[in-house]
Amino acid sequence: MDSRTAAHVLAQIGGLLELHGEDRFKSRAYHIAARAVLGTDADDITPLYKSGELRKLPGVGAATFSVLRELVETGDSSYFERLRENTPEGLLEMLRVPGMGTAKIRLIHEGLGVETVQQLEEAARDGRLAKLPRFGPKTAEKILKGIAFLKETGALLLFPHAFAEAQRVLAGVRRHPDVVRAEIAGSVRRRREVIADIDIVAACSADPAAVATSFAHAPGVRSAVGAGQASVSIRYVDGTRLDLHCVEPSAFAVALWRGTGSAAHIDEVLAALRRKGLTLAGDELRRNGRTLPVAEEAELFAAAGLAFIEPELREARGEVAAAASGALPSLVVESDIQGVLHCHSQYSDGGATIAEMAAAARAHGWKYLGVSDHSVSAFYAGGLKPDAIRRQHEEIDELNAAAGDFVVLKGIEADILADGRVDYDEHVLDQFDYVIGSVHSRFSMSGPEMTERVLRALDDPHLTILGHPTGRLLLTREPYQIDMSAVIEKAAERGVVLELNADPHRLDLDWTYCHDAKQRGVRIEIGPDAHSTHGLDNVELGVAIARKGWLEKSDVLNCGSAAEVVEHARRHRSS
Repeated sequence: MDSRTAAHVLAQIGGLLELHGEDRFKSRAYHIAARAVLGTDADDITPLYKSGELRKLPGVGAATFSVLRELVETGDSSYFERLRENTPEGLLEMLRVPGMGTAKIRLIHEGLGVETVQQLEEAARDGRLAKLPRFGPKTAEKILKGIAFLKETGALLLFPHAFAEAQRVLAGVRRHPDVVRAEIAGSVRRRREVIADIDIVAACSADPAAVATSFAHAPGVRSAVGAGQASVSIRYVDGTRLDLHCVEPSAFAVALWRGTGSAAHIDEVLAALRRKGLTLAGDELRRNGRTLPVAEEAELFAAAGLAFIEPELREARGEVAAAASGALPSLVVESDIQGVLHCHSQYSDGGATIAEMAAAARAHGWKYLGVSDHSVSAFYAGGLKPDAIRRQHEEIDELNAAAGDFVVLKGIEADILADGRVDYDEHVLDQFDYVIGSVHSRFSMSGPEMTERVLRALDDPHLTILGHPTGRLLLTREPYQIDMSAVIEKAAERGVVLELNADPHRLDLDWTYCHDAKQRGVRIEIGPDAHSTHGLDNVELGVAIARKGWLEKSDVLNCGSAAEVVEHARRHRSS
């Protein structure tokens, strides 16, 4: 274990403790220990650990030494992993904003309930941030500048933040007097998980180049490339990146298709057009030099002999061949969702009561809510002990008795332990309507070790759903090493459902794996991983990613009724 990595873990623990509002002396101890370890200049602290010198370092106490001992012996710190798992991912994302320290983030989180960079920006713009004690207009302005710097230098944004930006920019483009129609294109329209810039296609009643240039010279523009042309790349002072393509109204449909991409998809459709004796000249469809009218994208696909391909599918993963043979899927839509299963309450680390979560789920039009709080091994997240399970189930029974046509299901998110066992014994697991099993520790296992760990968990008949299967946190943590092909194969064999975790920081399974799972007959559960009533909104994004993974209504577990979910779990448990 190198000293730099060990010191980094200690410092990270100190920062997370600050975010959680722990005693400042406790968090400070980890920062002091980090500096002490880094000061050894040791390439490897293992010899210092074996000789006992590591324990004698000034500033290394019992708690910090236990972290160092585990790092040396296993390469991991379970304490660090658990702290991180119990920290909303959006707060970690906020740490990337220049000038945002842990103490400031905690004050904002506690004072305004802000949990993401997008919410932070909104609070800074609408004046709520400036009204917080110890803040003010100047602090809010500095935070906005920090967010702008992050956008400019960080390049990639999570989809929800980019989508909100795209909608704001689109509204501005549509206000231009010479723009008769405008739509979002590019990776935002294709619903990619992370976005580099915003693409907008605009149909103009005046000269397209003149309209594009007017945006390049508008207030708030930091720089522009392509002024004087119909396509211009703009960088705004707040860091937003816009690629604007202006066209004549008659060229809009082709331009929108081309602007949406992907490049590989475009190449495949162009090949289909050529087979029909058609070509594209710029944004015009031609046959034998004659321009053919194309009013909507569907007409372009039809000219190529293809059924209309939804934007989410345009990634050159077989959609063009499927469109030619009439084999495109009938993609799932949000109204197909009948209920949600991955939700947390105040019994563990959620922010709302079960009744509040149920009321919010009913307001979404759903027919059931599954409560899946953390299991006992997740003590860092208030994991449920047997007495808490009993009290929770009694409360659920009371709610169901008065709920009429709405059902609250008894679930659990049980930790998959390092040896592959699912947390709790079989007598406890038998009490739940369904079980979600998730990895929350020992992320640095080798690929074979992690794969074997998960495969063993899939053999447990109590495991209904494998939660966030690759453990990734977009832009902050890479997936752990795991053979997902083997996992999907075992899930197909055992009848285990894989989760598409709809938290925008996770979106795990990746949509490409969703497609692979569908092809092997593995069903998917779209789980909001909601820790508040607001978190239920994640389902909308989850459905978008499910569509990108070619999923249909029949592929998604929670497009079925509550009774069907319970029956699926029961059959699996008795198999």
